[in-house]
Amino acid sequence: MKICISTVRDVLENYRSAVYEKDVEKFLSIYASDVHIYDCWGNWECKGISLWRENVMKWFNGFSEDKDLLKVDFKDLTIEENTNVAFVYCAVTFAAYSEKSGEKLRQITNRFTFGLKKVNDSWYITHEHSSLPIDMDSGKGMFNLK
Repeated sequence: MKICISTVRDVLENYRSAVYEKDVEKFLSIYASDVHIYDCWGNWECKGISLWRENVMKWFNGFSEDKDLLKVDFKDLTIEENTNVAFVYCAVTFAAYSEKSGEKLRQITNRFTFGLKKVNDSWYITHEHSSLPIDMDSGKGMFNLK
């Protein structure tokens, strides 16, 4: 299901609302079919929408099973764009809340970079890179610096 996303900010809003709604198809609608992703979790990279779909389904199913809601917040947002390409970087906070009580359960903040391309008047993410700084002493990711 591809929908027309006419601005880069609309792509980010679709990302935010699709995560909250746990709507896999809505979420994937903002990604190009040949998307290339460097994610923090599990694999070095993810190439193509089919593999990305598998990862997103596991992610969303985990929140559904736990009865959690996930809210996404973009901070320190920078958007550079021209007619057909855009570059976005920001800090993205993912906060999980209990669906039943509304209590905040946990939160992490990652650094994100998005590369987007405009095709037929709609923006699509062609590259996504999330990262965390690493504590050099422990070798562990530092999730909540922001």
